[in-house]
Amino acid sequence: MNNFEFQNPTKIIFGKGTISKLSDEIPSNAKVLLLYGSGSVKENGIYKQVINALSNYNFIEFGGIPANPEYEVLIEALKIIKKEKITFLLAVGGGSVIDGTKFLASAALFDGDEPWDILSKYIRTEKAMPFGTVLTMPATGSEMNSGAVITKASSKEKLGMGGTALFPQFSILDPQVIQSIPKHQLANGITDAFSHVMEQYMTYPIQAKLQDRFAESIMQTLIEIAPTILENPMHYQSAADYMWCCTMALNGLIQKGVPTDWAIHAIGHELTALYGIDHARTLAIIAPSHYRYNLETKKEKLAQFGERVWGINSGTKEEIALKAIEKLEDFFHLLNISTRLGEYTPEFLGTAEKIEARFIQRNWLGLGENKTLKPEDVAKIVTMSY
Repeated sequence: MNNFEFQNPTKIIFGKGTISKLSDEIPSNAKVLLLYGSGSVKENGIYKQVINALSNYNFIEFGGIPANPEYEVLIEALKIIKKEKITFLLAVGGGSVIDGTKFLASAALFDGDEPWDILSKYIRTEKAMPFGTVLTMPATGSEMNSGAVITKASSKEKLGMGGTALFPQFSILDPQVIQSIPKHQLANGITDAFSHVMEQYMTYPIQAKLQDRFAESIMQTLIEIAPTILENPMHYQSAADYMWCCTMALNGLIQKGVPTDWAIHAIGHELTALYGIDHARTLAIIAPSHYRYNLETKKEKLAQFGERVWGINSGTKEEIALKAIEKLEDFFHLLNISTRLGEYTPEFLGTAEKIEARFIQRNWLGLGENKTLKPEDVAKIVTMSY
């Protein structure tokens, strides 16, 4: 296991009826900007619970943050923050709203002239406006980490940001919220969380036995509860397991002391930026091809994944590894998620070359846990996913 440091300052408030505890967490003299997405929170009762909890606060609202939080929309919110002298941000939503709020928390105190520089120039955020979250869509783990991904619609770019100041002060996780989430979004959430674990697990052995088993337990739990979540999201215990799996998949714990990959995410972000494909589905498109292309360097962990997570006990390491990739695809298909790019867009021809050119332009010349995946390798992986 590698050396590491780990600190996660986010307070988690988990369980039934916990939205009412908002007033215990936000300073009483705060001027709050309440941020949410398309407005579904007003239909499922969450908005009403939040408004009731904020009844004694001075707050204003900003809705309409899209599923892939757009820079152009967030800039309008930033204008409100500055004009109204907002002092606290509250994200009520899933990963997109929370990511957008993280950008605003950073941009509100940014010293530069162009907030997009935070992303395009990879500027770490060490000071930010305080914020908290009420999670409405488990998937990304953004409620307990310090990362965010923002889309710039005008240039069709999707870039990441992060920094120590971007941990939420608190996050409220009430598993009952998933009752109103459409089935395809629940499938996305399961896929997203599973993929987050894979990016931190599917590298090479480093004798981090506990970290491996943390990761494997999250994946096994998601596999076990997925059918129940999709058929009966009102089943509270499964909902609770699902929500906590999504948070634990990307709160920083399972990546400590181990190598991590993230090439799948880097490629997947481009598919979302180019074609608007749901983030989780881009990961399902790229993952099988990525693992097959990199079979030799990932064979040991793929075989371990096959044995421990899928119970594959016969064959050589390579045979078990290949069967494990098939099982992963089968799992995505069980969730009704396609793993072929051509099933999402008729414009897929030439995608590999577009992404290769973008990575060269950004000087992203070495991806993956070994930093050996070159742009031309990325192009081959994307082509395999057609």
